[in-house]
Amino acid sequence: QVQLVESGGGLVQPGGSLRLSCVGSGSTFSFYVMGWYRQAPGNQRELVARITGGGTSNYADSVKGRFTISRNNARKMVYLQMNSLKPEDTAVYYCNAQHVRNATVNYWGQGTQVTVSS
Repeated sequence: QVQLVESGGGLVQPGGSLRLSCVGSGSTFSFYVMGWYRQAPGNQRELVARITGGGTSNYADSVKGRFTISRNNARKMVYLQMNSLKPEDTAVYYCNAQHVRNATVNYWGQGTQVTVSS
């Protein structure tokens, strides 16, 4: 069992930056591929970025070059540094943990709102 709690969302102007954090508790953190997803009103939840226990990451095309995902396995933390934010980045951002050996084992945080607006 893994519990996830996100923080760091808020209101930011276009071009600004935010750093989201997600802290995990429970099972061995390094056994999980960690991801950030987002869901805007009326849209499906979509992958933003993922990172393996070893640090290999991948990103949605829409955020490449602007967002950076990182993790600290010892502290059970995963981060999403978001730069050059755009209004279309506005969404609820969710932290996800997927077991590396069983993709059906999935955990979600409660989400944190990010609003990009002037």
